[in-house]
Amino acid sequence: MQLLSRRQAFMKDCSLGCLPANPRYTPFVIRNIIFDWSGTLVDDLPAVWQATNYVLAQANRAEMTLEQFRAEFQLPFTTFYDKHTPHVPLPQLEDWFHTRFKQVQDSVCALPYAGRFIEFCRAHQLRTFLLSTVRQDHFDVQHRGSGYGHFLEKSYLGVWDKRQKIHEIIEDNKLQPDETLFIGDMQHDIETARHGGIHACAVLTGYNTLEQLRTAQPDLIVEHLGELREILEQNELHLKPQVKRFEEAHPPIVTVGALIFNDAAEVLMIRTHKWSNLWGIPGGKVKWGEPSEDALRREVKEETNLDITDIAFVLVQDCIRSKEFYRDAHFVLLNYTCRCAGCLEVTLNDEAREFRWICLDAARQMPINAPTRRLLEAVFGKRHGQDKN
Repeated sequence: MQLLSRRQAFMKDCSLGCLPANPRYTPFVIRNIIFDWSGTLVDDLPAVWQATNYVLAQANRAEMTLEQFRAEFQLPFTTFYDKHTPHVPLPQLEDWFHTRFKQVQDSVCALPYAGRFIEFCRAHQLRTFLLSTVRQDHFDVQHRGSGYGHFLEKSYLGVWDKRQKIHEIIEDNKLQPDETLFIGDMQHDIETARHGGIHACAVLTGYNTLEQLRTAQPDLIVEHLGELREILEQNELHLKPQVKRFEEAHPPIVTVGALIFNDAAEVLMIRTHKWSNLWGIPGGKVKWGEPSEDALRREVKEETNLDITDIAFVLVQDCIRSKEFYRDAHFVLLNYTCRCAGCLEVTLNDEAREFRWICLDAARQMPINAPTRRLLEAVFGKRHGQDKN
């Protein structure tokens, strides 16, 4: 009867135009949060990558780039080692890894928005737990730096396969599955939530890519914990709006973005998790009452620390439910060109992963998102036409 009622509820939502992430969604209030640690509350990816490359080198295997590591690494981590170092006993691999990790774990830091999300949980009296593969000794060091460990009701550490632990956590703490949300950054976290019959939220702040997380089909994918906090606040601790149709709850969003040129006629390209790891341009939402060019100056400053001048409008684009973007959205994109003014030193905020100055023609050959490609082609075509004349 439970499964039948959920199915009926899902079909009713669909008939009303509401589009839940998948058929498991039910309109229950979230009262319990189970966190993953690495990539969800703290950023230990650089340290784990370095330690893993040390293991590969000791095992006479080729080291990986960060992108290769993110694409290959998986949990349980024994699966990763079985693939890449099957000739080395696990105790030896563990010794190599933890020896190196202890040397580099000073780089581990709290992720943006994580602290405010934990404060949000406390303010709303949500019960919070931790389920992680991290060892106790590493956790002791890392949580002293972040301070998050003190706000968790109970921590389950050193768990290689989280699927084998999730039912114990639910039963021991008398958690109602429909009111429990597991937040993690990897497919294994989503699979663990499924195994436990609880809700799953994926964050883009950690190890797995958007494509990998989509494959696992979580109830929700967010850029970071700050976005999840906003969703829970707006929806009174539900994962999705309860009354409004999907279209009413998600009106079109007006954004601005610019192709920024430097004095060498190079353009600035940036890469983000939320656009499927593809390259694009700086930009963001227009605030209510804010002129679009003012919004562009503000967004560029926030994302790159650059001041811009010579702003020129190029085109407007509709971007509706792009599969390249991490969530369902309808954007109205106002695209410009501009030039740097003053200092040319780029400082990225937490939204972007890396940047590159590159000539216009070479930028067209990069793996770029579709809206940026249309902008590049429009600018290139205009300039090419002017050159021919």
